[in-house]
Amino acid sequence: MNAPRLTRRDFTAGLGGIVLSFNLSPQLASAQDKPRLPGSLDTNRMLDAWLRIGADGKVTVFTGKVELGQGVITALAQIAAEELDVPLAHVTMVPADTSRTPNEGQTAGSQSVENSGTALRLAGAEVRAILVELAAKRFGVGADTLKVSDGIITAADGRKVNYGELAGEVDLKREATAQVKPKPASQYRIVGKAVERLDIPAKMTGGVAFVQDLRLPGLLHGRVARPPRYGSRLDAFDEAKVKAMPGVVAVVRDGSFLGVVARREEQAIKAAAALAASAKWTAGPELPDPARVYEQLTALKTQDKVISEKQAPVPDGAKVVEATYHRPYQAHAAIAPSCAVAQLQDGKLTVWTHSQGVYPLRGTLAKVLKTPPAGIRCIHMEGAGCYGHNGADDVALDAALLARAADGRPVRVQWMRADEFMWEPYGPAMTMQARGAVANGRIVDWSYDVWSQSHNMRPGDPDGVNLLASWYMAEPHEPGPARQAAQPNGAGDRNAIPRYDLPRHKVTHHLIMENPIRTSALRTLGAYANVFAIESFMDELAAAAGVDPIEFRLAHSKDPRERAVIEAVAKAANWKSGEKGDGSRGRGIGYAKYKTTATYTAVIVEVAIDRASGTVKVPRAWTAVDSGLIVNPDGLTNQIEGGIVQSTSWTLYEHVRFDKTGIQSRDWRSYPILSIADAPKIETVLINRPTERALGAGEASQGPAVAAIANAFAAATGKRIRELPFTPERVKAALA
Repeated sequence: MNAPRLTRRDFTAGLGGIVLSFNLSPQLASAQDKPRLPGSLDTNRMLDAWLRIGADGKVTVFTGKVELGQGVITALAQIAAEELDVPLAHVTMVPADTSRTPNEGQTAGSQSVENSGTALRLAGAEVRAILVELAAKRFGVGADTLKVSDGIITAADGRKVNYGELAGEVDLKREATAQVKPKPASQYRIVGKAVERLDIPAKMTGGVAFVQDLRLPGLLHGRVARPPRYGSRLDAFDEAKVKAMPGVVAVVRDGSFLGVVARREEQAIKAAAALAASAKWTAGPELPDPARVYEQLTALKTQDKVISEKQAPVPDGAKVVEATYHRPYQAHAAIAPSCAVAQLQDGKLTVWTHSQGVYPLRGTLAKVLKTPPAGIRCIHMEGAGCYGHNGADDVALDAALLARAADGRPVRVQWMRADEFMWEPYGPAMTMQARGAVANGRIVDWSYDVWSQSHNMRPGDPDGVNLLASWYMAEPHEPGPARQAAQPNGAGDRNAIPRYDLPRHKVTHHLIMENPIRTSALRTLGAYANVFAIESFMDELAAAAGVDPIEFRLAHSKDPRERAVIEAVAKAANWKSGEKGDGSRGRGIGYAKYKTTATYTAVIVEVAIDRASGTVKVPRAWTAVDSGLIVNPDGLTNQIEGGIVQSTSWTLYEHVRFDKTGIQSRDWRSYPILSIADAPKIETVLINRPTERALGAGEASQGPAVAAIANAFAAATGKRIRELPFTPERVKAALA
């Protein structure tokens, strides 16, 4: 699992901490020589890549972004319908499909509305203008005399023509110019409204909502027998016994990759269990000692980078505060294990996948399978749970490898629960060290260091293959190297640079170059841990200065939008200056502007502590949010509140259990999560700014929520926990 030596590639670029611009298409390469266009238009310039007008007047919208439960496909449909002036019901969305849609890399980093939404807004405005111009020529009038409503263009004299009647004349095989001005917010009728989610009906009615539900004609089922731990080598197994089992179609071995294909799913499960029972392995390297994991990780080779620094003198007599914080390895914990369906027919491979990036996945599959990318089609279907780079891409390769033995029939591979917990890439364990000083109620010095493994081990790497099965094949591939990600998006250093007014500061990212435990992108990347540490430290400095935590933040904030969300959440929660806890109940605040470029979010929570059992609960939470222009207030509220619930689960429960022999978190008992009954009641205040650009919000609340919980615990008890999660053992130790 150790990453190869870092190499620099001038054509790589970061988006949300994810390297995207590998395998540049000819269109993208030529686009680099032209004036830059906003959003994803810059790399996908043809109008017909985004929009088609049908003879029935209905619109097909193509996007390289995918629905992960965040409601983005509905939001993008609203944007397109608004700019085209058509009813939302007349819009059909086609998400990521390598044979049909633009290449927008990964759906990650809360950037779908910012990038794909910007492209669709501008493309929609331009296509609408083209249609109006065609109508003007037909009527022999000026385009500025025409009105458009619900896909119907009307002249002053009452003549009308609908989009469908003009569809045959529309030539969208042209490059977008981005010169047509979109609608002003004052004219919006669809954007800004709460509309029904397009993805919900099938989920509520038992329809084919997820790739896990997909059943194709002639479908076979596959399973993979996993090694005992990373880096193990397969020595022998009883192939004849498994081949003789009922329903078995094929046993597949490629080096240390071992799987089975069967007619029925239960037959595949039983056959895979028999394979695992008979398999003999040479075990791979031991894992770190969990009792010393942070010490061992920070001792590994690192690439160090100062990401922000400012010099100023420190006054004499300043009060110095130091603290170290830790975040454990955490799993994505998707409710349904990862799944894919693959079919190899007539030399063409089709993969139905819940990958966050069908184009990067296609390129990596092509590398592993030694076939041109054009011979592979990756079609996105939703998965029941995501939260980042889980096993979705890995199971796609599993299915592809097994499909080669299926004589043209499709093979469905669904991971078992233990596969998901033991083999997906985790959110990295992290250590954050802070040192600061206060004088006269102000911060006069700030030093912050963060250690983290890579958060960027997705498919699409130019120097390696980040797919699990590829590392165990007879011709194995190496994973890609760890890389620093450019600020302000960052990766392990995401949100490591405070937004506050600090006259003197230094922030250093220590990227751990080795991977003793597999890691990649978990929702928010490093922001969850960094905001936990920074906002906890802000409270510690406020206490040292003798200032109320909210007043302390406002005193160090110059951004009026930042101040507005902090003041709004304080008002919603009826915060009292200098309020104290009572030993078992208390409240705390956390704030962040996600990635320093996206949504402003402030959270206040109330905690309730059972000192006898050591359990912590979060009965209530308040949040104020500024994401600029709100496309769908219901969708925004869902994302913010869902993030608070998820953060509460991470903070109170979630950590991957392991020992030197391997991963021990294998089910919900060994990896517990927050129950529905214990989810907080949340009050959300949305600050709409329709004249501002829409900001990404899908990952905005997790960081502020963990900080608010940590600060509330300290306010309630006078004791501070600096290591996540807040397990009963850790709580009791803090209170002892």
